[in-house]
Amino acid sequence: MALKNFSDLTQREILAIAIASEEEDNRIYSSFAEELADRYPATAKVFEAMAAEEDGHRRRLLEIYQSRFGAKLPAIRREDVKGFYSRRPIWLVKNLPLEMIRHQAEAMEEDSQRFYVKAAEASRDVGVRKLLGDLAVVEKSHGEKANALSEAILTESARAEEGRTARKFFVMQYVQPGLAGLMDGSVSTLAPLFAAAFATHNNWSTFLVGLAASIGAGISMAFAEALSDDGSVTGRGAPVIRGAVCGVMTTAGGLGHSLPYLVPDSWPHAFWTATSIAGLVVFFELWTIAFIRTRYMDTPFLKAVFQIVVGGVIVLAVGILIGGA
Repeated sequence: MALKNFSDLTQREILAIAIASEEEDNRIYSSFAEELADRYPATAKVFEAMAAEEDGHRRRLLEIYQSRFGAKLPAIRREDVKGFYSRRPIWLVKNLPLEMIRHQAEAMEEDSQRFYVKAAEASRDVGVRKLLGDLAVVEKSHGEKANALSEAILTESARAEEGRTARKFFVMQYVQPGLAGLMDGSVSTLAPLFAAAFATHNNWSTFLVGLAASIGAGISMAFAEALSDDGSVTGRGAPVIRGAVCGVMTTAGGLGHSLPYLVPDSWPHAFWTATSIAGLVVFFELWTIAFIRTRYMDTPFLKAVFQIVVGGVIVLAVGILIGGA
């Protein structure tokens, strides 16, 4: 279907688009409320109130439409008009962080307000023009209304509880998969990298082995994390985001100690220079992992150091022994 210019819309089509938009916004806000009910019950009530208001707008628009054009609505929506965009599919809001959902709601209100301003300017019917103008003002003030609802519903204790939930969700959505990826990339690639290094004493060949191991591990971990849990039961967040975080951190962990082997083989003592730098990078990687586990996973620092550093040293030693055999 070809997109229509806003100036070519009839009064009937403008009202039909407005009605369809309010219905869609009502469904999206209701979906937000349902999605947040378990994690952020107070904020869910805010979105329930906003959904109810959108439903009120829909009824007012339907009444004025029926009084002028009857009961049949034309099949046209906002995304059929040039310059206006379709809403994000409801299924994409599943397991999104709270701030991302709030930003989505703000963008929806801005888009609705812009539509109603243009619709009011184009309307030649005084009654329709007034209603559309009023709705433009309402949509513009929705942010203030949402804040007012938040003040009324989100008590200090509710905010504190939602803050704890947000931190927990951040850890499950980003920190856990990122930490798993960093640990896998930093530790599992040590053996093949240093085995290749001590077997060949060739920096470029060693770098290629490290690059392949890092990227391969990143892809594998990304799919493993994304496919292992869709987040609907555990509440660990969107699988695509977790998979991407895990994959990127896995690759980064492996590349950290692979990059030093870009030292040209033509340099004096090139192999030992690259290996020394790589060893230093490994030291900082393992201590960084220990710090993250202490900071976000409530693991005692010395315990984290023992588990990560000792494990990393063992894997490193295995690689060196195999390479030197």
